Amino acid sequence: MTFKPGNLVDFRGRTWIVLPQEDEQLLMIKPLGGTDEEITAVYKPLMAIEGQIKEAKFADPSVEEIDDFETAKLLFNATRLSFRNAGGPFRCMGKLSFRPRSYQVVPLVMALKQDITRLLVADDVGIGKTVEALMILKERIERGDIKRFAVVCPPHLCEQWKQEIKDKLDMDAEIIRSSTASAIDRKLPDDRSAFHHLPYQVISIDYIKSDKRKGIFLDDCPDFVIVDEAHTCTKPSGAKSPTQQQRYHLLHQLAKKEDRHLLLLTATPHSGKNEEFSALLGLLKPELEHIDLDTATSKQREEMSKYFIQRKRENISRWLKGKEETPFPDRENTELDYELHDEYYKLYVEAKRLARDITRKSTNQKKGHFWAALALLRGIMSSPEAGIEMLKNRIHKRQEDIQAEEFIEEDITIQDKLTAISDNTESLDDLSVSQDEISEMEHLLHLLEKVKEGDFDHKSNKTVRLIKEWLKDGYSPIIFCRYIATANYLQEVLRDALPKKVTVEAVTSELADEQRKERVDQLGKASQRVLIATDCLSEGINLQENFDAVVHYDLPWNPNRLEQRDGRVDRFGQTSPTVKSYLLWGSDNPMDKIVLNVLIKKIRDIRRTTGVSVSLGEENLSIMEEILKEVLEEDTPVQRQLTLNLGDTTSQISDSFSKELDTIKRKAENLRSIFAHERVKPDEIEELLKEVDEAIGDVNSVESFVVGALRFFGTDIKPVDGHYQIAPMTLPPALKIFFPSDLKQLPVSFVSPTPRGLIYIGRNHRFVEQLCQMILNAAFEEKADPRVARTAVIQTDAVNTLTTLVQFRVRNVIREKRRKSNELIAEELFLWGYEGFEEIQKTLSYQEVKSLMLEAKSLVQIPLPTQQTLVASQLSRFDNLKEEFVELAEQRALNLVDAHGKFQSLVGGSNFEAVYPVLPPEVMGIYVLQPKPKDLF
Repeated sequence: MTFKPGNLVDFRGRTWIVLPQEDEQLLMIKPLGGTDEEITAVYKPLMAIEGQIKEAKFADPSVEEIDDFETAKLLFNATRLSFRNAGGPFRCMGKLSFRPRSYQVVPLVMALKQDITRLLVADDVGIGKTVEALMILKERIERGDIKRFAVVCPPHLCEQWKQEIKDKLDMDAEIIRSSTASAIDRKLPDDRSAFHHLPYQVISIDYIKSDKRKGIFLDDCPDFVIVDEAHTCTKPSGAKSPTQQQRYHLLHQLAKKEDRHLLLLTATPHSGKNEEFSALLGLLKPELEHIDLDTATSKQREEMSKYFIQRKRENISRWLKGKEETPFPDRENTELDYELHDEYYKLYVEAKRLARDITRKSTNQKKGHFWAALALLRGIMSSPEAGIEMLKNRIHKRQEDIQAEEFIEEDITIQDKLTAISDNTESLDDLSVSQDEISEMEHLLHLLEKVKEGDFDHKSNKTVRLIKEWLKDGYSPIIFCRYIATANYLQEVLRDALPKKVTVEAVTSELADEQRKERVDQLGKASQRVLIATDCLSEGINLQENFDAVVHYDLPWNPNRLEQRDGRVDRFGQTSPTVKSYLLWGSDNPMDKIVLNVLIKKIRDIRRTTGVSVSLGEENLSIMEEILKEVLEEDTPVQRQLTLNLGDTTSQISDSFSKELDTIKRKAENLRSIFAHERVKPDEIEELLKEVDEAIGDVNSVESFVVGALRFFGTDIKPVDGHYQIAPMTLPPALKIFFPSDLKQLPVSFVSPTPRGLIYIGRNHRFVEQLCQMILNAAFEEKADPRVARTAVIQTDAVNTLTTLVQFRVRNVIREKRRKSNELIAEELFLWGYEGFEEIQKTLSYQEVKSLMLEAKSLVQIPLPTQQTLVASQLSRFDNLKEEFVELAEQRALNLVDAHGKFQSLVGGSNFEAVYPVLPPEVMGIYVLQPKPKDLF
């Protein structure tokens, strides 16, 4: 016997749905109402199929299944929420644990316009690039385009990606990097690599970029690759060959396979160098690398826009036009100044004089001398501890402290110096110093130790006062520092100054990636917490769940670093309505004043007025070098100067810099109009999402179902301050396993982003899946107790004539016209009804039936015999209605194809056709509503 996809079969005491399968030797089946984890393959040649698998028929409701009408709502929602292959053109939506915002669907629309996904998604920090990427990935999986994938990212983001894949897709990916590779290899069945055997991979790019492993990875790489922080992988400006940057060479080789899906993610695609940006685009389509952005024609820009999307929050707000709430917090930006203590100021004057003298007398004008001299001042002004460590290293020539990225190479770029995220104190060994100058360093060292021991650090004192104020207001702050020494110093200061109930932790590059995550997660459990971090946590890491304020303790010399730091808390998923970002600067520190006024304020003003985050290139940052040189050369008075007096040269350079920024702003605004993809209409996407919501249940449906179902099973669940409290001891045993066993109350929320301290319960949560199964079992198992009604009769004032409501479960098989073998089964719950006792006087629409199903209330208790008589009379009519039921199922199939057609007009791509509806549709429940008798008088 041949079983068609969508048909029901009996096998091993259960009812199963037959699934599409290209291999004729296999019969793929899934339990009716079951999960994807229960999908089973039956190997036909080894089984007497006719004897062990038989065609099944879904039983119609009966008068024996009469029960409380209120439980019909539970059956309605349990059926919808259990669907994973729901009707509608987005195949992934039924298997996501979140409901995407309409703007997050735009990259998915772009991806589906392509046969092979090749995209650079460069949305602003915190908009939700991870969500966008995972939707594209899941859609390709559900359409049968791919079976395996790899996420390639910096090592410190591996755990985060693994968790995101688990939380949002319920898929278990393996992390492959140096610390895990040996353990993984021991589990492999043969000598083929982990890249070949593991279906879902999260890989450290530093593990696979070397020649030793690159070839193996390229040979066994999955056909779908996501690359996070793609800006770190571009070809260096001026490079003649892709091999000059290992990361870029890896991606260059990956992209050569034309049928490989490649999704690049970055918030900073353009460093200011057109050739580096073009190199990234060239990975997606080689011809794009040769387009000059400044002179590109409208046709060329249109071609680029097929592969590149970049949106700022302003774009999204304008695109939504107020029709959907923008899920981002407000940001309060403030510059907070402090004055140096007299002792600290004298120390600064002497340190600056020493740095200037060393630079002046140097016969070798290497840039390294200049930057090392600035590093001396920068370290001393960061904290006494950073200055002490830097001077000690120089005095004692601690060569082992010199790092590759510290400023010791003559050809190191200005941009490298301003953007480096190393948190080690820079080496001063690059300075050529005499014995007298070493003595001066020893004197400075003595002064710093004196400052540290006395109460002379106004910077840390001001920070302590600010943190106390924020903690009192309920904020959880992160303090970003430039140096490890400063972070550790500040940790001691805050632990001494704050109450013991406040947990203070420093996280720096001294810790391995796994240790950093563990420490941050542990800190997040504290009721009051302060995180002190270096810039090792400023890129890519999600900190919005446990923190909502940022202090920039050390002023970065690259304004883009500020945006990266703020983006750890100011992002999609932040539940605080307002986040704070305070920038500390020394009012009597000329370097701080220059950087703040000439660079940071100008760029922040551009962002505030236009929504554009300006990236600076080498030619722009060289202007800052000239200004800082003048500051270093200027004599610093012993009496401090609280106003900023720019010299003539500096003023001219500053004006020139402002003009450069205006030019950059105009370019960014021009490009944004194309690459923001605002021509995609939000109404079209929102309409499709609402159809999905109706088919599989929205957030409100999940909340209503869970609350109602738990109360049905006798669980104590109560609303409390915008969320719910569940008493875990009252949960059925089958549901207790999904929550920690040590909690006396379970605070749960159905909202995403989820408020802090609450457990998120989404549509695809295992708890909800299990609860759906329990409700379905209570409806269809003969001996279920308590029982969910498949039939019921109520008297209600919601109707004026006898009304019958019917719940159908409908399955349709559709396929792509181009790929006939790619069949899809779509499930949906359809509502239908009619008015009239002996004859149908009027049929009811889906929405009319839904409204009655959810809102009609029983006025009196109708005797069971009366209910049985009314239900039996309606069931007896079903033989005459079978043709109408078939027509309904066929119409649903056509509606499904129409939905795909509307989607196809939006994205292009494949046309779909209906193959057949699975007949007859399954009648889940029948409910009779009797009108309230009219008063006689």
